Amino acid sequence: QVRLVESGGGLVQAGGSLRLSCAASKSISSINAMVWYRQAPGNQRELVAVITNGGTTNYADSVKGRFTLSRDNAKNTVYLQMDSLKPEDTAVYYCNAQVVLSMMKYNYWGQGTQVTVSS
Repeated sequence: QVRLVESGGGLVQAGGSLRLSCAASKSISSINAMVWYRQAPGNQRELVAVITNGGTTNYADSVKGRFTLSRDNAKNTVYLQMDSLKPEDTAVYYCNAQVVLSMMKYNYWGQGTQVTVSS
């Protein structure tokens, strides 16, 4: 039901910044939570950050203080501002939309965007 498109990835040196975008095909006001995950080769998928439709945010300890979530409801888009990037942040970053309808949970995924941080 929800199409997600990530953008903004790229190559950056350690200490640099990137801003990722996740554009949804539906109003994000109707999406219970937008979640950023990441996965590096050989590693399991890791939850990075969450923002609810009420605006509450949560971050993984590994990115807390460096990454910041925001949203633009008019553009149906959430943003992940990534500052003070480290080589260990290198991964494919995925946007995930979580929708709850009548106690049934639905998950939708974007195609991912590559973030590479060089030392």
